[in-house]
Amino acid sequence: MKLTTKGRYAVTAMLDLAIHHEQGAIAVGDIANRQGISLTYLEQLFARLRRKGLVESVRGPGGGYHLALPPAQISVAEIIVAIDENIDATRCAGEKNCQGEGPCLTHYLWEDLSERIYEFLNAVTLADLVKRPVVQEVALRQVKSIPAIPAIVAHS
Repeated sequence: MKLTTKGRYAVTAMLDLAIHHEQGAIAVGDIANRQGISLTYLEQLFARLRRKGLVESVRGPGGGYHLALPPAQISVAEIIVAIDENIDATRCAGEKNCQGEGPCLTHYLWEDLSERIYEFLNAVTLADLVKRPVVQEVALRQVKSIPAIPAIVAHS
C-alpha cells in the first residue's frame, strides 16, 4: 500500500478542520496556510470530500468548510477512501491476476496486510487524533506561526 500525497493532505486537512471545528466554517485558505498545502489542490480535495458527505460548505462572508459529522464519527480510512485512494498492498490491485490468470505466491500475504491497514485506519477517528497531546502542540505552534492579518480601521 502506498499512501500518496493526496491521501496525506486529505487527512491533514480534515484533522485541521476537526481541531478548529468549534470555530464554525473554516476557509480553505486558512488550512492551506497552516498546513503548507496548495490552495488549488485543497479545493480539489474538498470537492471530493464534500461529494462523499464528510464536509459541508458554507458560502458567503465567513464561509468555508466544516465537518459534516462529529470528529468521533469520521475515521481516517473513510477520508482516504473518499478521495479515491486505495488501501491495497497487492501489486494487482486486488484482482488476483498478479501472475497471469491467478494470484502470485505472496498475494494473500499482501491482501491480509491491506485488510489490517484498513482495519487500523478505520479504528482511528479524527477525535482520537485531536486528543493526542502532540497533535495539540503542533496545532498551537501552527496557529502562533501564522501572522495575524491587521484589522482594517474605518475612519469617519
